[in-house]
Amino acid sequence: MPFNEVVDLQILLGALLIGAGVGFLSGAFGKGGAAVSTPLLHALGVPAFVAIASPLPATIPSTLLASRRYARAGHVDSRVLRIGVIVGLPLTALGAFLTRWIGGEPLVLATDAILLVLSLRVLLVAHASAPVDESGTTDPAGDESHRVSSTHTVGVVAVAAIASGLLGNSGGFILAPLFMNVLRMPVRRALGTSLALAAVLAVPGTIVHAWLGHIDWSLSLVFGLASVPFATLGAATALRVRERSLALAYGFGIAMLSGGLLAFAR
Repeated sequence: MPFNEVVDLQILLGALLIGAGVGFLSGAFGKGGAAVSTPLLHALGVPAFVAIASPLPATIPSTLLASRRYARAGHVDSRVLRIGVIVGLPLTALGAFLTRWIGGEPLVLATDAILLVLSLRVLLVAHASAPVDESGTTDPAGDESHRVSSTHTVGVVAVAAIASGLLGNSGGFILAPLFMNVLRMPVRRALGTSLALAAVLAVPGTIVHAWLGHIDWSLSLVFGLASVPFATLGAATALRVRERSLALAYGFGIAMLSGGLLAFAR
């Protein structure tokens, strides 16, 4: 029997609460939120592929609205965004299509493991970074003076796009830490650019996963009703927090969540 015929009120309520929390995190930390919501929904009893794909449609409006906050503050790299759209759209669709031959359970575990590794890396970098000044921004260079390599950008986006298609998310969970660690982008610029690109990459993933029958639309609707407004709130909150504190909070929170989910994985 299809999942959407047996979904119950407890799961929908859980999806509502998860959507609110994940929406806030996505707006604050430059990620679409599907990567975090997948293991949480699966823990509620949602089948693996449905948990992977159902949050994805809601990430489109939530990341778009949150990225506007960052863009207005000058924290979106338009050059990286253009490269990301050109490279990322076809590769995201390819990654989603490959799920026809890959089981859902391994992908859920892969999501948890990747989150843990990347969050620990962000923690290490943030801990070793230069102290902030009184205004709450890092001293070296600045957002506008930092120009990243086109080659590195293509590589980062290619990895993130294929992973986002496979793992049923918009790519923000891997884009943000890769932008920080590989492209050496300042924290807020990495988060804002990640959100903007994630909004675009969620589109082909949604289309392919819907075609494959992996999306429960009632679950997506409930998830989106909570995640969209809380993503905007999260972005507004993050723009008032010091960059180093923001990076440390991101790394610690995601490391704790992913580590716990891996420990109790069924």
